[in-house]
Amino acid sequence: MTTSVRERVRAEVIGEITAAARRQLAEVGAAALSLRAVARELGMASSALYRYFPSRDDLLTRLILDGYDALGAAAEAADDPSAPPRERWLAVCRAVRNWTRAHPHEYALLYGSPVPGYTAPRDTVPAAARVGVVLGRILGDAARSGALPAAAGRARDPELVSDDAVAVLGGEHPALDDAVRLRALLAWSSLFGTISFELFGHFVGSVEDGDRYFDRVTDELAALVGLGRG
Repeated sequence: MTTSVRERVRAEVIGEITAAARRQLAEVGAAALSLRAVARELGMASSALYRYFPSRDDLLTRLILDGYDALGAAAEAADDPSAPPRERWLAVCRAVRNWTRAHPHEYALLYGSPVPGYTAPRDTVPAAARVGVVLGRILGDAARSGALPAAAGRARDPELVSDDAVAVLGGEHPALDDAVRLRALLAWSSLFGTISFELFGHFVGSVEDGDRYFDRVTDELAALVGLGRG
């Protein structure tokens, strides 16, 4: 479907606004993001900018969606369904880390300190789950190909792992019981915990070689979910 000139111009202006806002993230942080400052940098009247983003929260939501989508796209691009599950897992984890190192301020918006007075709307959840969906697809493919060890077959506990998480983490399969899903959630959160510790300087004095450490961690996480160890 073709777009009109007006739609193309609007998309270009929104792109300029979000690019300027990302520069502000790098300079002053998300908490100090200002529509007036963005408008001033672009030479726009504040009233004109408000036609695109009525409030700071609207602009923050757009930046968050863009960040999650870019991170998710990096994970999806790194996944080769023809490769063995463990190799797929490690490749996706490395791609996630590479994106965060290239976009530290955007990552801080997604996984850093909450912005005072801002609550992300529910429509950011699907974008936030994109990396988890990729990891879950790898786990589900491994289960369906027989590459996962047999699960203990524990009865489903809906109060432990939500139905939405079940769908993300490989779906329903005899090799995927609640214990496996719990380990998958632990691996997913550990991936971002490790990245956050690195980007925010918490490994200083503890880790000598960040690359080797990350590879070892993700290898251990692959083993944790049943994909084997290198």
